[in-house]
Amino acid sequence: MEKTVIAVIGCGDITRIYFPSLTRVLNNLVTLKGVCDLIPQRAKYAQDTYGIPVIYPTEDDVLADEAVSIVVNLTQPSEHARLNRKILESGKHLYTEKPLAMAREEGAKLLRLAEKKNLLIAGAPDTFLGAGLQTARRVLESGRIGKPLSAVAFMTCHGHESWHPDPEYYYKPGAGPMMDMGPYYLTALTHLLGPIDSVMGSVGRGFDQRTITNKTKYGQVIDVEVSTHVAGLINFKSGAIANMMMSFDVWKANLPHIEIYGTQGTLCVPDPDTFHGPVRVFCPGMESFEEIPLEGFSDNTRGMGVADLACAIRNGRTPRAHGRQLYHVLDAMEAFEDSCREGIEYRLRSTTEIPPMLPENMTAQEWAQVGD
Repeated sequence: MEKTVIAVIGCGDITRIYFPSLTRVLNNLVTLKGVCDLIPQRAKYAQDTYGIPVIYPTEDDVLADEAVSIVVNLTQPSEHARLNRKILESGKHLYTEKPLAMAREEGAKLLRLAEKKNLLIAGAPDTFLGAGLQTARRVLESGRIGKPLSAVAFMTCHGHESWHPDPEYYYKPGAGPMMDMGPYYLTALTHLLGPIDSVMGSVGRGFDQRTITNKTKYGQVIDVEVSTHVAGLINFKSGAIANMMMSFDVWKANLPHIEIYGTQGTLCVPDPDTFHGPVRVFCPGMESFEEIPLEGFSDNTRGMGVADLACAIRNGRTPRAHGRQLYHVLDAMEAFEDSCREGIEYRLRSTTEIPPMLPENMTAQEWAQVGD
């Protein structure tokens, strides 16, 4: 089977998860030919660590390589709209880290450009392809908990300044808890419950400044420019209602990541920032929650979405982590701020389709060999 040639722009912290998957797990489906980064040492480290053949001096050199079919954009969010547009204009298929762009208008332009040039867009998060969320969806589709009526989704921490080597951008436009972590939760919710109809949101900022306490930048002060606590209600087209809270203002909490409440029981969904479990179910008559065996990729296999995009190109289908899904999530994230600012229930302008499940009864290793 001919492999799809890919290249990566951006060799920051997230690549320590992407590169092992792309070069050692999914390498029967894709070939990572080369990397590019504004900091040459990062690209060199990636090359030496993962055996990547080429270091491209500039992003233009990546886009000029006719052998490359997919360009993976792992740059910071503020660069996504500009670079994603440039990738598409060069005639390459695009896989982007979240978010698709920092604003709806930018995201919509990217979708139109891809359609005009007959190119595919896919992007992160691809964690919904992992065993945890795939198993949770199989439980829902089996009817085990009946019709989903409502859900909760919580992401709470006290920010990234204590551990991340470069925490500044988490408090700049394009980040914050919603733009940084919201894509995992909203993608998981739409994967399980379908498209969102409307949002009612409330936002706040607990601290105007943050002090870095990691070793490399200890004592530096960050000005906070975004909302660091975002909460609200999500109304799904299916009729289900979800309470959601994304916060960098919580020191410690004892809340579930995602729970779905149906007419016949409760489904506990694992952290959507992971590929594993546990997945648990409670139904009337049971003494306690039952843990459901996982099926699929339970290791942290970032890059599954890239491999799935390669399969989609080869087989003429829509990628599972498709561009309309990315845009719908972006639309929803902005809707929380819009709803709060305008004092209204904000009805989304976009919709999305629930992507097909990964093949049933196929092990993770088998999928990595043949795809689809």
